[in-house]
Amino acid sequence: MLATFVDGTPEFERALGRLESRGESDFERVEPAVREILAAVRAEGDEAVQRYNERFGRRAPKLVTREYGGAAALARLVPDVRAAMELAAARIRAFHLHQRDIGFRYDEAGITLGMRILPVARVGVYAPGGKARYPSSVLMSAVPAHVAGVKEIILATPLAGDESDDPIYAAAHLSGVAAIVDAGGAQAIAALAYGTASVPRVAKIVGPGNLYVACAKRLVFGAVDIDGIAGPSEIVVVADDEADPRLIAADLLSQAEHDEAAYPLLVCSSDLMAGAVRRELEIQLETLPKATIARAALANGAALVAHSRDRMAAVADRLAGEHLALHVTDPDSMLANIHHAGAAFLGSQTPEAMGDYLAGPSHVLPTGGAVRYGSPLGVYDFVTRTSIIRYSVDALARHERSVCAFARVEGLEAHARAVEARLHRAPSRG
Repeated sequence: MLATFVDGTPEFERALGRLESRGESDFERVEPAVREILAAVRAEGDEAVQRYNERFGRRAPKLVTREYGGAAALARLVPDVRAAMELAAARIRAFHLHQRDIGFRYDEAGITLGMRILPVARVGVYAPGGKARYPSSVLMSAVPAHVAGVKEIILATPLAGDESDDPIYAAAHLSGVAAIVDAGGAQAIAALAYGTASVPRVAKIVGPGNLYVACAKRLVFGAVDIDGIAGPSEIVVVADDEADPRLIAADLLSQAEHDEAAYPLLVCSSDLMAGAVRRELEIQLETLPKATIARAALANGAALVAHSRDRMAAVADRLAGEHLALHVTDPDSMLANIHHAGAAFLGSQTPEAMGDYLAGPSHVLPTGGAVRYGSPLGVYDFVTRTSIIRYSVDALARHERSVCAFARVEGLEAHARAVEARLHRAPSRG
């Protein structure tokens, strides 16, 4: 169950320090196997992908499918699920339209400067197929890419080969996915990164996966870009004494049920609140289908008691959570003092589940404290930027002395001469 630590004690600092470093992954354990898979796929292509598919699950009869029947799969879904997926796709698209950037240009006395923004040509989206399958992650990864203008989106996911694939096909259809690669694990990442006879090489790979997938993404970075290294799901709930323990427990469990390695974290204002939440967790676990998974995850987390709003904000900021749920009065002012959070859910009536499915922002978020430097997946992740520079002769003459001085202080004479050659005709010889 959720252990409690009170601010001002050595145990509190030790617990907070442990939780701050939760993003460290045990890649050393899996890296030799992942390197072997990457090398095999790079050398042998489709044959190696199919061999590893067979070893880790089943052999896909057809590795890549472009006519995957997404519209028909969508029509086969029960009406409530179909409506939910269509609503989610529309809302995700509408939100991400606000992120589009057309670049800029401006002139200043003979100098033209600007930024050209173009979509990446081809993107790979990875969707897990192990303990759970998440069509929502297909929507949350592929729709922003489609809004950005990516011409070809390739989805890699291990398919079941039966009607249970319909939600994945439907999500792919709603997201603008061009083709589906029937493969999972490191072999799927390798196929996307290096390309095979069947799988086109992509420029960027996004989407969450297990430790093998995360390690593979880390190792192929450089050959392709990646969105980041996804770790276990996490939530930081900040609650004052006015909050409802029932709703706090519900939010904590919504992340705890994902995975035994998840991190449900509570920052609250009193021992009384921590105790009330623990009691409510026990009540709700009694009827939770994934109670065994959730109990294991709760052992990873903690209830951190801090006795003022400022201290609660400071602790939450240090935790730098993927999801931040503010069960406090005036959540906006609290958020102003918390700089590090992937997605912030303001007020006790805003469950984190809304962000997972329907609100609009992508639920693909940095984990393990990576929000200190990372951001939610968005349109900006699927574009390239080119700086535009143009000088007139007069403008070049104005800057000649400065740029030549800079070049020569760095010992780069040819740089200086490249400027001077445009302004001073070389003396004739003979």
